[in-house]
Amino acid sequence: PRVCVVGSGPAGFYTAQHILKHHGGAQVDIYEKLPVPFGLVRFGVAPDHPEVKNVINTFTQTARSERCAYYGNVTVGRDVTVPELQQAYHAVVLSYGAEDNRVLGIPGENLSGVYSAREFVGWYNGLPENRDLKPDLSCETALILGHGNVALDIARILLSPLQLLRKTDITDSSLAALACSKVKRVWLVGRRGPLQVAFTIKELREMINLPGTRAVLNPADFTGLENAVKDAPRPRKRLTELMIKTALEKPGEKPVEVQAGAAQTAARREWGLKFQRSPQEVLPTPDGRRARGIRMALTRLEGSGDSAKAIPTGDVEELECGLVLSSIGYRSLPLDPAVPFDTKHGVIPNSSGRVEGVPGLYCSGWVKRGPTGVIITTMNDSFDTAQSVLEDLQGGVLDMSPSREGFGAVESILRSRGVRPVSFSDWEKIDAAEVARGKVAGKPREKIVDPAEMLRLIGH
Repeated sequence: PRVCVVGSGPAGFYTAQHILKHHGGAQVDIYEKLPVPFGLVRFGVAPDHPEVKNVINTFTQTARSERCAYYGNVTVGRDVTVPELQQAYHAVVLSYGAEDNRVLGIPGENLSGVYSAREFVGWYNGLPENRDLKPDLSCETALILGHGNVALDIARILLSPLQLLRKTDITDSSLAALACSKVKRVWLVGRRGPLQVAFTIKELREMINLPGTRAVLNPADFTGLENAVKDAPRPRKRLTELMIKTALEKPGEKPVEVQAGAAQTAARREWGLKFQRSPQEVLPTPDGRRARGIRMALTRLEGSGDSAKAIPTGDVEELECGLVLSSIGYRSLPLDPAVPFDTKHGVIPNSSGRVEGVPGLYCSGWVKRGPTGVIITTMNDSFDTAQSVLEDLQGGVLDMSPSREGFGAVESILRSRGVRPVSFSDWEKIDAAEVARGKVAGKPREKIVDPAEMLRLIGH
């Protein structure tokens, strides 16, 4: 059987891995719109979390299998359509993730100084489409809307001592921008309360222990919560207890990291959590061009636990900030008119990864279940979809006619449209070049951010 996977992030690779492992004869082709593989492992995971990127070693082994092929630089839906792939393969799995962000839908959202978390993370992680972002970091106060791990990542990158970031694979140009940054205070704002935050304890602890910064948590926000979490699941309980402990600690001054030879760094850097505030409007500067602050509605919670709803109370509050980052979630987009898509939930309607009403078409990862969870969540979800594919291959559900030529058929389509795919060994040349450039700077790699430069490097 010939199986095609669209998207080379964790969902795509884990789906391919499971099919190859449990079917001795399957051939899996992975298509990716960028020349470089690995999706959010490369472009989403924070540069100072290198251990999370170790899954790349597993993915590389999968890609090197003689029954697996990688075709980068191919945009499905434009260079080749999904129906064309369905003609060429016995099964097609869509694992292309969530390539857009949810919008706030408030006035002032498009002012200069307002960015989505997705583009900001893409900028410091070298995602080609965000390489020219040039965020304005000339203000002292930044505000991040959202209480998830991505919001904490951004806060950490904005406040980290440069010597910590210099040793990571953060891009050269974002390191230069951060070196000139004036940001020294970051607020993370959420519509709900401390019991509804979506970040995890590991990331919170890392933020609390960030050298040269202090956490500003208001003890009043945590009154009575010890009782409320008594019977909560253990992760939620530990997370809440850590916030309470941090809120109640007297600032027993942590030593400020003094830069060698330089005078004591000016004012301490600080970050804090604000709860039960919902953004109403980004306030413009007098010339109407830039963000100068944000107006927020204060909310009260109805219900409890994860299902609690934030209801505006009628009171509002304004906060001054020159940088606003909205971290309220990623969003999947429809890929091809031939594929059903639920625009309300931003997913492909499916059951165990089988796309509703389209036999032989499957989905895995964020486009299957929505943009939540960590790499391990995606792994289990992808194995679930792969299992559906294997069952259908073995149960005679799929048309196994020998006329499916796989990449042979796609190659002639791509050639006729002037598209040249990038192979995995091409990627390994790009990889080697990045690692060599990084070595000079004492970093694990220096990412190439321009696709044209990647293609020149491999003689495309």
